[in-house]
Amino acid sequence: MHISEGILPAQLCISGYGFTSLITWYSLRQINRLPNPQASIPKASLLTAAFFVASSIHIPIPPASVHLVLNGLLGTVLGYYAFPAILIGLFFQGIMFGHGGLTTLGINALIMGIPAILAYQIFQLRHILGKGIRENLSMRIFGFIAGAAAIGVSSLIFFSLIITNLPSGFDNSLEQTAIYGLMIGHIPLMVIEGILTAMVVSFLHRVMPELLPS
Repeated sequence: MHISEGILPAQLCISGYGFTSLITWYSLRQINRLPNPQASIPKASLLTAAFFVASSIHIPIPPASVHLVLNGLLGTVLGYYAFPAILIGLFFQGIMFGHGGLTTLGINALIMGIPAILAYQIFQLRHILGKGIRENLSMRIFGFIAGAAAIGVSSLIFFSLIITNLPSGFDNSLEQTAIYGLMIGHIPLMVIEGILTAMVVSFLHRVMPELLPS
């Protein structure tokens, strides 16, 4: 899910930084509107660490392997804290593990951060669409949808950028076939992350509901 350096043109990388700056500013503005913006910093730090480690957990799904992303989980639990948390996590993944890179940091933040905010909005829909459902079941349903949707949207953005920006000199037909195969491999990952997100939010709702965004 990380786009490495040298694949995308410079103007796209610069645009990625521009849009990432705008969304980071908007997220921080929403956070500052909370009654106590500092209250969720420990929770955000913990989940940033989980996001940082998740990329090293590989799941073999033939013909390739994929890794956990957890952007849907961060979105459902952190709300607007998710975008800056993902940006920080990606920065350290880039400089310590070589996942992605500094030139593509803005693009990678958009690929994973925008779906995280979308996951938060989906999870909040339980207050409207889940009124006739038992609360814990509603948490699981919308948690699953949020977690799965985040991976789905991230995958669509990622593969769209890769397919439309293949460097010259590559065998486009062969590369596109490989990319489509990898895309199919992310469908089971959507289910896995959906289930994981549903389990976590259901657990938090039972033991520490104050950790979930209101």
